[in-house]
Amino acid sequence: MATTPTSTSLATVARWVLAGFLAFAGVGHFINADTFLAQVPPWLPFPAAIVAISGVIEIALGVGLIALRSHRTQVGWIVAAFFVVIFPGNISQLITQTDAFGLDSDLSRIIRLLFQPLLVIWALWCTGAWRAWRSSRQASTAPTSTTTTEH
Repeated sequence: MATTPTSTSLATVARWVLAGFLAFAGVGHFINADTFLAQVPPWLPFPAAIVAISGVIEIALGVGLIALRSHRTQVGWIVAAFFVVIFPGNISQLITQTDAFGLDSDLSRIIRLLFQPLLVIWALWCTGAWRAWRSSRQASTAPTSTTTTEH
């Protein structure tokens, strides 16, 4: 009898997939550096260094998603922030009409932009960061019961 995976097991698989994606992309920064240079906005200095540093960061984030179990929610927020920080590179690729990663039309580059928020959501969901944040907000806004005694 097959069972439906729980949200926890699904989140675990999603976290491992995201970790693999990040590590693979990070290594790609060194193997195919020229391709990744397409996403560095032309106004940023030292594009080759940016590609190398972001590659190291992606590898570290991929490892962190798996290895730092006790800090999983923090890693989730860091991964989400990373996806936000690199978003201008995706916008630059659209504006400069730079072909890379098989994105050879404005339509394909626009579609790529639409996926960036999904990566942020993925990182927050699969690490439990979003759930932890919502729980902490609910706890902080929940009314506290105080008992008073009349004398």
